[in-house]
Amino acid sequence: MTRKPLRLLGALVIVGSLAAACGSDSKSADSTTTTAEATASQGADTAASQLRSGLTALLQEHVYLAGITTGEALAGRSIDAPAAALEANTQALQDAISSLYGDAGGKQFGDLWRKHIGFFVDYTKGKAANDSAATAKAVADLDQYRADFGAFLESATEGGLTKEAVAEELKPHVATLAAAVDAQAAKSPDAVDKLKAAADHMSMTAEILAGAFAKQFPDKLAGDPASPAATLRATLTAALQEHVYLAGITTGTALSGADFTPAANVLEKNTQALQDAVASIYGDAGGKQFGDLWRKHIGFFVDYTKAKAAGDTAAQSKAVADLDQYRADFGAFLESATEGGLTKMAVADELKPHVATLAAAVDAQAAKDSSQFGKLRTAAGHMPMTASILAGAIVKQFPDKFEG
Repeated sequence: MTRKPLRLLGALVIVGSLAAACGSDSKSADSTTTTAEATASQGADTAASQLRSGLTALLQEHVYLAGITTGEALAGRSIDAPAAALEANTQALQDAISSLYGDAGGKQFGDLWRKHIGFFVDYTKGKAANDSAATAKAVADLDQYRADFGAFLESATEGGLTKEAVAEELKPHVATLAAAVDAQAAKSPDAVDKLKAAADHMSMTAEILAGAFAKQFPDKLAGDPASPAATLRATLTAALQEHVYLAGITTGTALSGADFTPAANVLEKNTQALQDAVASIYGDAGGKQFGDLWRKHIGFFVDYTKAKAAGDTAAQSKAVADLDQYRADFGAFLESATEGGLTKMAVADELKPHVATLAAAVDAQAAKDSSQFGKLRTAAGHMPMTASILAGAIVKQFPDKFEG
């Protein structure tokens, strides 16, 4: 299996309604939609594109939830709640496989997937106990899992993916997530950075799987999952979902009383990548305007988190008011950048769930409520929908860049 590097081909973030973002597919005489616009928009919303984006979200989420779970375990806290969120992710992946290969195929996938999660748990326990024999056994089990999973996919895809190629593709997943666990166990400041590296790999895995599935089921999965439009949607999905998980890890670290600077630095990497993407479409000035606004809203969430920690209701209310003003300011930016393709009011309204769900996760973190992990997953779950809408808006505005 070959891997293509994913690039943010150009992005804004957070948009208005689907109707405001996407162009009509009509080809009637009075339609103003060009052939290029229609082709590009369809490319972002084909079944193959949807599959790739869905797999991107689920596989990236798997890594972040696994890392959160191992981090809780190594901190000596209960893993029941984060493990439940991780299991919800696993079930969603199993359901996705079942939609293609039936319940039996989905169950076979799910059994294997849960087994490899168990091996990572064993690895984490070995690290916590400084038991080198246990960690070595877990690594050997993960190596066998790679072979077993490769055999499953080779059979399921009727040779579209070979056992050897799948096992090879899984090496970075195992190695990078193990490296993140090692860093967590050592209380290294680069633990979150290493977790991000592990999560970054999953976008490539999703592209490979989507390509094989689309080739095997062309009637079910129309479209090209590797088209520029599909790539844009998948990449936006990864970047926006990652923003939420990294923000949640940062606020959770701050509320635990630990140094949140390393996590905040990784969150800044995500922000800078988004700014660079905007600049690739709207120039450096547009990218900087986006970056300034985006960092400002992160700062307001920091203010909200500090207020929750201090029990300062006035400061908390101020942060909420600042976030409301940010929604309006960001809406104005997007309306201008898209030349009215996205309206200020629609963007501000679309930002409400992002603000509300992430604030709810912070509230649960501050209260040390076990619901925090499920609430963080809910906040992250909003972002693939935003990416879908946003991809439609971008390809409509720049059809020549995303045709096909």
